[in-house]
Amino acid sequence: MSKSLPDRSLRPATLLVRGGTTRTNHDETAEALFLTSGFVYDSAEQAEATFAGTATHYQYSRFGNPTVSMLEGRLAALEGAEACRCTATGMAAVHAAMLSHLKAGDRVVASRALFGSCHWIVSTLLPRYGITGEFVDGADLAQWEAALSRPAALVLLETPSNPMLELVDLPAVAALAHKAGAIVVVDNVFATPLLQKPLALGADVVVYSCTKHMDGQGRVLGGAVLGSKKWVDEVLQPFIRNTGPSISPFNAWVILKGLETLHLRVHAMCRSAAAIADFLAERVEVRRALYPFSASHPQYALAQRLMTGGGTIITFDLAGGKEAAFRFCNALKLIDVSNNLGDSKSLVTHPATTTHMRIGAEERARLGIADGTIRLSVGLEDVADLIEDLAEALDAAGAAEQ
Repeated sequence: MSKSLPDRSLRPATLLVRGGTTRTNHDETAEALFLTSGFVYDSAEQAEATFAGTATHYQYSRFGNPTVSMLEGRLAALEGAEACRCTATGMAAVHAAMLSHLKAGDRVVASRALFGSCHWIVSTLLPRYGITGEFVDGADLAQWEAALSRPAALVLLETPSNPMLELVDLPAVAALAHKAGAIVVVDNVFATPLLQKPLALGADVVVYSCTKHMDGQGRVLGGAVLGSKKWVDEVLQPFIRNTGPSISPFNAWVILKGLETLHLRVHAMCRSAAAIADFLAERVEVRRALYPFSASHPQYALAQRLMTGGGTIITFDLAGGKEAAFRFCNALKLIDVSNNLGDSKSLVTHPATTTHMRIGAEERARLGIADGTIRLSVGLEDVADLIEDLAEALDAAGAAEQ
């Protein structure tokens, strides 16, 4: 049995602990973990009615699972969405959101500043199915206006983007997209549901890698797609049911427990990230440091309008190119080199040789990803220890330049 939540709006910290929770007849305090592939029926008639859709009953964990349903309910409540479906990974979420909606002959308009795998879906995978993809510079509203002056089926964007923290004027782009007949799909991983609400800004669908921030402790993979109940039920769910990008109930349970501390972790990381961004801006080895809530960010005003915090990621360019970047990474003693982000441990990566390697040098140049670019995901360590580690690594990176 479960008590009903109060009949009033609840704040994010409460929803992260209480949202979506159901209890079995054992009245457990922690959410139950249903490690089961299938479910049994009271009768053949109940099974028939379940498959016919006239009775509500779990069928198979590829279609739905009680632990997964709790995660979906919690994320929907937090996001302010009518419905949510979770997937095995963040990329499965992006793929499902797009392929469930698209068909041959459709046209997709995407921000050029996408994570490497998302870029590959638009540039390489979709054309194989007769779907046209067109890239625009996300910060250039005139390019969006031109691209959306003719019909489109879907718009895909990240804001802030990975790794260069480019923002898109989401309300303006959403208005253009809807006039063109497109739905707007937003990857909101960098902002998290605590710092930006894409649905309230005009988006139709929001996707997440739950691996980042939500688990946030380097343990499991997971993804989520959120939108209207009609779209989720009629468009997304048949795709998930029949193609099988299902999340493990165990992973869903781990993410549920991670969500309970999301607000504490994200806000602490944001405070540290802001201090580190200020530190990096003063170092001679750093050509530029990008952080959405730093006044030096070229889209600072837009960040202030769309977001309630600057996020947990800082991107900066080192003088000296790849050699300096590698010296910097190799000199770090506390911060780990990893392509993950949103973790409780601080992590750095060199995008040109990892996450964005396969989009090619020309496309990286268009995105502003240089050979000296470093992406730093700020964790939960003491900020003074992080700054000391960064200072020593920057000394090592700049030593050969002197």
